[in-house]
Amino acid sequence: MSTPSLYHQLCHSENFFLLAGPCVVENSTMPLEIATEIKGICQKLQIPFVFKASYRKANRSKLNSFSGIGDQLALTTLKQVANSLNVPIVTDIHSVEEAYLAAEYVDILQIPAFLCRQTELLVAAAKTGRIVNIKKGQFLSAASMKFAVEKVRESGNEHVMLTDRGTMFGYQDLIIDYRGIPEMQKNQVPVILDITHSLQQPNQESGVTGGQPKLIETVAKAGIAVGVDGIFLETHPNPACALSDGANMLQLNLLDDLLTKLVKLRAALR
Repeated sequence: MSTPSLYHQLCHSENFFLLAGPCVVENSTMPLEIATEIKGICQKLQIPFVFKASYRKANRSKLNSFSGIGDQLALTTLKQVANSLNVPIVTDIHSVEEAYLAAEYVDILQIPAFLCRQTELLVAAAKTGRIVNIKKGQFLSAASMKFAVEKVRESGNEHVMLTDRGTMFGYQDLIIDYRGIPEMQKNQVPVILDITHSLQQPNQESGVTGGQPKLIETVAKAGIAVGVDGIFLETHPNPACALSDGANMLQLNLLDDLLTKLVKLRAALR
């Protein structure tokens, strides 16, 4: 699907759309297995679906934390998912060089929250022509994200989205200010709520981020009630064994029930 067509589909869906998948490509077979399961659920519920997995994790607390299986293998794996299931793909990028590399394989380039003010990165992502999904920095107000949107648009790309993933509250907690959803929607872009990362408990002494997955449904329902355009969440067949962010992921076999509830809530609010 072309970038304008995909962007139009996501912007004008009667239902919310979903960006979901594991945190990172852990091996060459797992992404297709997870994507197949999610696609089946989304087809049943008529939810537009974008498969998410980072091909490389650059922002790790510890030097020996798992960061990926190799860029080329991971990107090729994501492309195989896209071709096998006919689903669009979103992945994170961290540098100008990565923007041009990843754009050859995926449909949406995601700017991590820590990097949302990096002008050269935003400009490079924009110039690839791919959809650019910018995560709101944990340290920024919703209103200030208009400048990130402007950087992409002024670089010649109108296909931009914003994602809220919580705001730092002290050193080891995040909160979601739901007032930020309509504030960011003033930019005339789709606004997504990142459910699972908003429930992280970062900066642990162990060097491994904690989380509160029991609150996933609560946070997701609140986001739908406020009127988010899309939902972002990370899911895994066995979060306890995930190689990254397992503490805040949704167990894959719980996804169907969660999305069914969210679809019903969305319909009741229309």
